[in-house]
This record gives sequence, structure tokens and C-alpha cells, in this order.
Amino acid sequence: MRRASVRARAAVGATVVVAVALIAAGFAVLEVLRTNLSEQARLQSEVRARSVASKVAAAGFGGLGLGEDPVQIVDGQGRVRAVSDELEAVTGTGSRSVVPVDVEVEEEDDPGSVSAKDPRFTEGTARVDGDEAEYQWAAVRVVTPAEESVTVYAGAPLATETVGSVRDAMLLGLPLLSAVVAAVTWLVTRRALRPVEAIRREMAAITASTDLSRRVPVPRSRDEVARLARTTNETLAALEGSVERQRAFVADASHELRSPIASLRTQLEVGAAHPELLDVDGAVEDVVRLQRLAGDLLLLARLDAGERPSGARVALAELVREELAERVGDRVAVRCELGPVEVAGSRGQLARVLGNLVDNAQRHAREEVRVTVREEGGWGVVEVADDGSGVPEGERERVFERFVRLDDARSRDDGGAGLGLAIARDVVLRHGGRLGVRTAPGGGALFEVRLPREVPAPRGPLAPA
Repeated sequence: MRRASVRARAAVGATVVVAVALIAAGFAVLEVLRTNLSEQARLQSEVRARSVASKVAAAGFGGLGLGEDPVQIVDGQGRVRAVSDELEAVTGTGSRSVVPVDVEVEEEDDPGSVSAKDPRFTEGTARVDGDEAEYQWAAVRVVTPAEESVTVYAGAPLATETVGSVRDAMLLGLPLLSAVVAAVTWLVTRRALRPVEAIRREMAAITASTDLSRRVPVPRSRDEVARLARTTNETLAALEGSVERQRAFVADASHELRSPIASLRTQLEVGAAHPELLDVDGAVEDVVRLQRLAGDLLLLARLDAGERPSGARVALAELVREELAERVGDRVAVRCELGPVEVAGSRGQLARVLGNLVDNAQRHAREEVRVTVREEGGWGVVEVADDGSGVPEGERERVFERFVRLDDARSRDDGGAGLGLAIARDVVLRHGGRLGVRTAPGGGALFEVRLPREVPAPRGPLAPA
């Protein structure tokens, strides 16, 4: 069953459920029918017994005219005093005999009486004129005019044949109705799953062609299948965007690595041919640039892979002091306003964010860089401001893209590879925070980092960065 299709499982499941429901309903209907027929038979037998008892109480056994309905009258000694016409055999009454016994009793003119008590009911059989059936018997006690106490047994058919006919009809209809339910469920499920099959085929084609620009068809309905198709297309769009970013990243990284590697190779080749012309300092600078670029690329790769920051407590003021203490001979001085704020995250990654922001500020500042740490609500806020030319409003999102340099005229040595701000924003986002830029009070750029003081909720590798 586990290997069967969804249509087959749905058809089998629906058929089983309907069959069980029909069987339960059938038992209930048969029980209600049997009860109603039994109550009807009781009423008929009681009415017949009291009618005969009234005649016996009024006139004794003479001229009763019991007819063909099964009636038996038995006295206190178990003797049969009267039976109905054509009654050949009986069970469930006061006697199995159907032959009346003549008893000499002196009749009186005073009428007898019928018992006011509720009749007793029993079930048995009777054979009338060769036909045997089940009967409901009602027993009524009566006193004859001769002061003789007898019991009148009158029967009514239980109509078991009716119950049997209904049962047989249900048993005959159950397989037919189950087959209809199975067929309808199969057809309806096949039609409902047709869009799912179309989605599956398109996904298989996308996988085979590796063309992530294709999309699965979205049905016109507004049901779960349509939502599945839309979600699938959103996933494909996210995958396409991720792949495009990866391709652009690889292309940009190759371009950035090519220049320092080519420069280093040229210097080494010149040094090999003419050792006296080897620029050792330039070669060292190229190696350092390669090392930094490789470290940046490795960090971006880890972030793209979904690396989660630790939940350790980091004192932002202490982090700023340590980062600035390692800077010796910076071109622009850094002034600080530090408050006691702790956040949750990776100390090494947050130090990288601070270092990248300070490097960027010092690169563009004229005379001063200011770092501020404060608490604002449930956030730890770090601001890095400079007094340079600032960032144009239309470029304030683009500066965080990878390998982007707003000043195309500056050299790679002065401007770097364009990864510092991109790494800073990716790290901050992975910490559940935000990084933006606006105009500083002094007219330059002010980069603001907001970090939650508690551990951020996990984000998937495809979450937007």
C-alpha cells in the first residue's frame, strides 16, 4: 500500500470509510426496523388478546369466533380450553397443545372480569394452516362468568421476513455503492492531482535542463495546489537569484584575484631574471592583498553557507577599545563615545564588522572619525561617522553590494576589493541586526549597526541577506 499512488490510496481509503459507515448505518437501520416491528407486533397482539379476553369475560367459551389469527386460552391447570381455527402447532405460550379440553363448569349469569395488569409478552412460533412463522405473544388473564381464571394468548407476526429482505437488499447494494465510491474518488482525485503532475513534470524538466529561469504552471484555482505552485516558483526564483549571485561572485572574485596574481608573477619573473630589480616590498604588499582577499572570500562563503554566530555575550565598548588599540599610525584619528552595552553574537565576526566600518570611514574622512556605542531599547547600537563627502542617497544600498566601488577613479590599493561593507552587512544580518547608512551631523557618512541583545532566531541559507 505504501508504494501505491495517491489516487489508489485515496480511492481505497474513501471506499473503506464509506463501507464502514454504510455497515454501521445498516446495523442501526435494521435494529430500528426490528424494534419498530416488534413494538407493532406487541401492540397488535395486546389488542387481540384483550379483545378475546373481553369476550371470554362476558360469555365464557361459547361462541367466541376466534378466527384464523393464532389464539390459545389456557386455564390455571395448564389445560387448553380454546384455540383459534387452523392452529396446528404453537410454542411460547402456556401449553404446546392445540387440542381444547372439555371441562364441565357450571355457568353463571354474572359476567367475569379482565385483569387490569399489563400483559406479559413472549416470542414463539405458530403453524397456521401449514404455514409456520415467528409470533409475538401477549398473555392476558381473565375470569370467566363461572369464576374460572384463564389466560388468553394472542399472537401477531413478527415480520422477520421484512427485516431479512431489507438486510439482503443492503448486502446487495453495499458492493455496488462501494464500487461507485471507489470509481468516483479515483476520477476526482486524478483530476485534482493533474496540476500536481504538471508541476512534477516541469520540475523534472528544470532539473534535467538546469534552467532555473523556468517556472512551474500555476492552476487557476485558489486551493492548496495553486499555493504549492506559487511557493515552488518562489523557491525557484530564490534559487535562481542565489545561483546568479554565486556566478557573479565567482566572476568578480576571479577578476579581483587576477590582477594581484599577475602583478606578483611579473615581479617574481623579473626577480628571477634580474635579482637586482626585484621589488620585495611590492611583492609583499601583493601577497598581503591576496591574503586579505582570500580571507574575505572565505568568510563570505561561510556566511552564504548559513554559518550561525554563537550566542556568547560580547561587550561592544570593550570590543571597540581592543580594535582601536591594534591600529597604529592611522591617517585619521578616531574618537569614541562608549556606553556599557552587551549583545549576543560572535566576537570575531563583530570585530570584523567594526574593523571594516572604521577602515571605510578612515579612507573617506578628512580630519576625524567618531565611533559611538549606546543602548536603545532592546538593541545595541554602534555608529561609525566620518567628516568626508558622504554617500549619495541613491547609492546607499548599492554600497553594500559585493565588489562595488563608488569611486571608479581611485586605485585598487586605496579602495580595496569592495567587500568590506558587504561582509559587514552580511555578518550583521546573520546576527539578526540591521546595518544602514545616512548623513552624519558633520556632513559625512554615518553607518549605524543595530544588534539584538538576545540570541537571534535562526535563518535559512536562502533567506535574503
